[in-house]
Amino acid sequence: MALSAALRPFSRLLAPARLPSCSPTRSKFYVREPANAKPNWLKVGLTLGTSVFLWVYLIKQHNEDILEYKRRNGLE
Repeated sequence: MALSAALRPFSRLLAPARLPSCSPTRSKFYVREPANAKPNWLKVGLTLGTSVFLWVYLIKQHNEDILEYKRRNGLE
């Protein structure tokens, strides 16, 4: 009996899941068509500019690292 009294607060968690009622409610989430016909050129420019900058910086840093490696190991 003590075990069932201890589990009583958890009975809601152990009960099978219920389906939500089918009452007509308005959803706060709705699907709208993406604005592919009118791209946001500021976002496009910032995205591409950032991407180009990061790739240039990555390649520059890699070349510096290669030169440093060669200098430290006497390969140059």
